[in-house]
Amino acid sequence: MSSKIILPPPPRAAELLCANEPEKKLYWDRSHYDSPESQMRALAKSSTLYVGNLAFSTRASHLRAHFSTLGPVAAVHVGLDRFRKTPCGFAFVEYESRAHAHQAVAYLTGTKLDGRVIRAELDAG
Repeated sequence: MSSKIILPPPPRAAELLCANEPEKKLYWDRSHYDSPESQMRALAKSSTLYVGNLAFSTRASHLRAHFSTLGPVAAVHVGLDRFRKTPCGFAFVEYESRAHAHQAVAYLTGTKLDGRVIRAELDAG
């Protein structure tokens, strides 16, 4: 008599990446907002993106060209090292419209800019 060993199904990628967690934690910027709710209210009206994982060689003109493919960009602010005053890998991109900001998060997160895979998220501005 042969016995079969039944194994559980292998985990899916979403389960491995903790995508099935019941609730994601929210970063609360205590220096600018008195509560997480006030930050969420500001986030609900924002058309500003935080862009991370940028190459140190990325300039505002590169960001404007990359992000203006989805709509008019109102402003680009590249984060600078406080001592050397050189770019340090992040920026803020402000769109004229909130809808374009949402499209940028959906379509430009994970794209390459200056050889780096970038991350874009809505910022409360």
